[in-house]
Amino acid sequence: MVKLEGNIKKMKAENKEPIQYSFVLSDQIIPINEHIGSTISLKWSRIIHCVKCGNKTNKSFFQGFCYPCFINAPESSECILKPELCQAHEGISRDMEWSKRHCLSDHYVYLSLTSGIKVGVTRHTQIPTRWIDQGAIKALKLAQTPNRYLAGAIEVILKNFVSDRTSWQKMLKNDVDQTIDLYQYRETLKNDLPNDLKTYILDKEVEQGLEYPITQYPEKIKSINFEKVGEYEGVLTGIKGQYIYLDNQYVVNMRKYSGYYFQINLL
Repeated sequence: MVKLEGNIKKMKAENKEPIQYSFVLSDQIIPINEHIGSTISLKWSRIIHCVKCGNKTNKSFFQGFCYPCFINAPESSECILKPELCQAHEGISRDMEWSKRHCLSDHYVYLSLTSGIKVGVTRHTQIPTRWIDQGAIKALKLAQTPNRYLAGAIEVILKNFVSDRTSWQKMLKNDVDQTIDLYQYRETLKNDLPNDLKTYILDKEVEQGLEYPITQYPEKIKSINFEKVGEYEGVLTGIKGQYIYLDNQYVVNMRKYSGYYFQINLL
């Protein structure tokens, strides 16, 4: 038996075939692929600590922040969800030093196949982590920009033609048309950009496939809410994105519980 206890952080993922996952609780990192098919128990202690300042909080905001950090921390700035609102290139930021590292650096606009084709933006250091966290089965870089704002500007235009969202239920059931051709979409979509943004298009990037440690996808899925149930024990049947599958019918979004203090036993 492996016993873990601490504040949950998002799962660590190594890009292998299949992707290798690890639980991260406080300072513990435990590989979990080898436990697929075994019983796992998860129990929330009803305690939450902010992922930024570490203070105890009664409610989590934006996947792990206390309210003051949610309002003030650069990691929870509105441009994290809406890159087109980034103002770091104009010298405006909650923390300019943070923005120099995270906003004023190369960003990719990409196409991925999750529950369907989607467009997204991520910092260059987050490839392929971002794709894995979203549960993409394949992805293709479309453009490279020198900052977050420009990537967001491209994404805003492309959202008129493809979605920027994922249906988590369809993604977890693998209910997706796998014949979708990302190359064809790239060729079509780049023509919808104005000339000043076309200069950032990447024409020679190669599609990347991603394989997850799950042998059978469930037909129906229900998410476990630890705010309601407190604890659950079942068989770990797979992992995809930041979700673990239990008993081939339930899922837990581990990233959702960032900062929550859990006891996890791998039996």
